[in-house]
Amino acid sequence: MNLLKLFSNTALILLLACKAAAPIYEKNNVVETEKAFEKRVEEKGIAESFYYFADKNAVIIRENDSLIYGKESILKYYNNKRSNKKISLKWKPDFVEVAKSGELAYTFGKYFYEVTDSLGKKTTYKGIFHTIWKKQPDGTWRYVWD
Repeated sequence: MNLLKLFSNTALILLLACKAAAPIYEKNNVVETEKAFEKRVEEKGIAESFYYFADKNAVIIRENDSLIYGKESILKYYNNKRSNKKISLKWKPDFVEVAKSGELAYTFGKYFYEVTDSLGKKTTYKGIFHTIWKKQPDGTWRYVWD
């Protein structure tokens, strides 16, 4: 085998390996984004965090199957809805998948949402979340659906 053919075969194998590894690498990035999102909720609150991690065209579905469109509307929704309550929101994805292109991903898993009202009464909700993530031009991940 000549040196040029060996180099070409090696380059092809490396290229294929990199393409296969890209979704795995991005999968780790999405998991880390989920963790950072949850941590930010704890530190900065739900409104600021859902705003920060939203794509500019993000949509969230909330009670009564209502849809909230756009980053600014999401911020307004959470600021109006939760302003006088203490909130704890915890979640962990049970599944993460990244498209072969590395540009979209989705996660789902369980969440636990606890609200403490002004009288100190706690109400806990639990359920399933499903989030669709879009990779941004700067390489970060932002949700487009939650």
